[in-house]
Amino acid sequence: MGYEINRVGVVGAGLMGAGIAEVCALAGVDTVLIKATPGSPDKALAKVKASMDARVSRGKLDAAAAADALARITVSSDLDALLGCDLIIESIVEDLATKRALFESLAPRLAPHVVLATNTSTLKVTELAAGIRERRTIGLHFFSPVPMMSLVEVAHTAATDADVVPAAEAFIAKLGKVAVPVLDSTGFVVNRLLVPMLLNAIHAYEHGLASADQIDTAMKLGCGHPMGPLALADLIGLDVVYAMAKLLYRDFGDACYRAPALLRRLVQEGQLGKKAGRGLYDYSAKPPRPNAAVVELIQHGALRDAA
Repeated sequence: MGYEINRVGVVGAGLMGAGIAEVCALAGVDTVLIKATPGSPDKALAKVKASMDARVSRGKLDAAAAADALARITVSSDLDALLGCDLIIESIVEDLATKRALFESLAPRLAPHVVLATNTSTLKVTELAAGIRERRTIGLHFFSPVPMMSLVEVAHTAATDADVVPAAEAFIAKLGKVAVPVLDSTGFVVNRLLVPMLLNAIHAYEHGLASADQIDTAMKLGCGHPMGPLALADLIGLDVVYAMAKLLYRDFGDACYRAPALLRRLVQEGQLGKKAGRGLYDYSAKPPRPNAAVVELIQHGALRDAA
């Protein structure tokens, strides 16, 4: 019998970490959720409960199942609470040095068989695990919102032990999701293909090809996408899109990953998309409308010299 994952630890209780803890607990897995930033860990559990309550209210989740799942989650700010876990998934800030520091702190606490996973969307597992736990570290890239999205990219390296990927695939299937094993590489599969589309949509917009809503409508109706690329960039966060673009451009040197002037400017101004209330769209209106400040920049050609 191969390696089995029965108890999971999640480090990082933000949107992604809380979502991962939620789906693990709903699948019947005992889960330890570590709040990696200052503040009461009880707030992390409240975040999971609020997500489940919303699904219950929409008839998408049974109330008893939600209560049972919540009881399976232990919250803490102490990394020692992870002792006894078979799999630990980090979901902290997307920064190589910060993640490596966490891995170095976790390594002496873990039994040799424990699998350490990163939820990174763009960083290379090889760089994260180098000199720490190369053989027992993989990427488990969940997608947001975690309870709704079916895909998990399972990134492995040449050094990954033979039992790790099959165990991860079985675990992902237990969560009711689909695992796609991928060879470790910056951006894996999805972001390596998605980021150029987002950047090209922003390029098209800043060059006046069409309005923001027209570009999004064209991609939704022409390609069957549930959301247009400009709205999706805002939802992901323009700062996150910019960071992914920089990493991909650094590693591959391909012009398709070069960030447009409009993206750079919006990030510099703190107009980061939906989470900031304004980005390519203005979310103070319902439904959101194209950001008037961006429309003015485009109409006056103010971005041409910065391209």
